[in-house]
Amino acid sequence: MAPTAGWAETAELARTIEAAGFSGMLFTETSQTPWGQITAASLAAPTLQFCTGIAVAFPRSPMIAASQAWELAENTRGKFRLGLGSQVRAHVKRRYGAEFDPPGPRLRDYVAAVKACLRAFRGDEPLHHEGPYYDLSLLPAQWAPRRHEWGDVKVDISAVGPYMCRLAGELADGVHVHPLHSMHYLRERLLPGVAEGAARAGRATDDVDLIVPVFAIPCDTPEERAVMVRTAKTQIGFYGSTANYAFQFDDLGYPGTSAELNRRLKAGDLDGVAATITDEML
Repeated sequence: MAPTAGWAETAELARTIEAAGFSGMLFTETSQTPWGQITAASLAAPTLQFCTGIAVAFPRSPMIAASQAWELAENTRGKFRLGLGSQVRAHVKRRYGAEFDPPGPRLRDYVAAVKACLRAFRGDEPLHHEGPYYDLSLLPAQWAPRRHEWGDVKVDISAVGPYMCRLAGELADGVHVHPLHSMHYLRERLLPGVAEGAARAGRATDDVDLIVPVFAIPCDTPEERAVMVRTAKTQIGFYGSTANYAFQFDDLGYPGTSAELNRRLKAGDLDGVAATITDEML
């Protein structure tokens, strides 16, 4: 998971990652868009695989998302896959000024529209998508992206709750798991939802790739470990302070943790946030 950085820094990081033997890089969309970073990384380290994990869907049209994915697929020679997500209501409406509700059905229509664009780009069929939120039917030849041999672009989505898990199983090529998760969540919530969606579409669960980020603590000394453990606990606490993720703690026998994290975060008590996440939780 690549950090926010300039193009030169990203290129240097990509070369380091490639030399270390890793297979790819994942780019998020937080304080900057991912496309420039992916371009820089792919030019510096052309053997790596690249994906967005995730690009925010609703503020950009499905045509724009599909066009960006198509261009990156060509220029990485098929080493790019598009990860999309709904983000949360506050960010979509108040930061991006876009429509959000209802997020599940809207993302369903969005993914279908993106895939319709990709089929049109490949020449499989004329552009025609008519859904409840997106209507796309115009792609003049002079505006269509040029054909290339890497047109089978994978489209993944992020999923936390039951609807999105089912949607991933039904329509997506892969599912981006939220960094705040446990093996219990994967086994008891996410995978059953993906399987249910896949069954609806007549697919096998194995047809859906899992993209699962983890909090890793690679270190050489106890001092380094202490710093990284605190960083991980603080980040887990930040995620867990959101009421939507309270069930993650409740499922593991830590009820009330999310509310306590929210209280401490609002008070600016980052030490308290980290302390609330015990070693056992971690």
